[in-house]
Amino acid sequence: MKITSYGVNNINPYNKQQQKIKSASANTPFADKIEISSAAKEMQVNSTVNTERAEKVSAIKQQIESGEYKVDARKVAEDLLKYYRK
Repeated sequence: MKITSYGVNNINPYNKQQQKIKSASANTPFADKIEISSAAKEMQVNSTVNTERAEKVSAIKQQIESGEYKVDARKVAEDLLKYYRK
């Protein structure tokens, strides 16, 4: 059995579509754009709170490592009761 390919060469409909897309995108330059929301801007301003908190945490870590950190059991119990009574 012999198979001949009469008129079947270069028949790829997807190839023609790709050529059209490439030529259309070559005409219009694409530029990335970034927009920062007002909420994100406020979060950037409030980043000073994070630095203050990090300083406080590092101070507590140093106290724990040196053995100077004391836990007030009464204060912990009061806060637990307040939390669970809500």
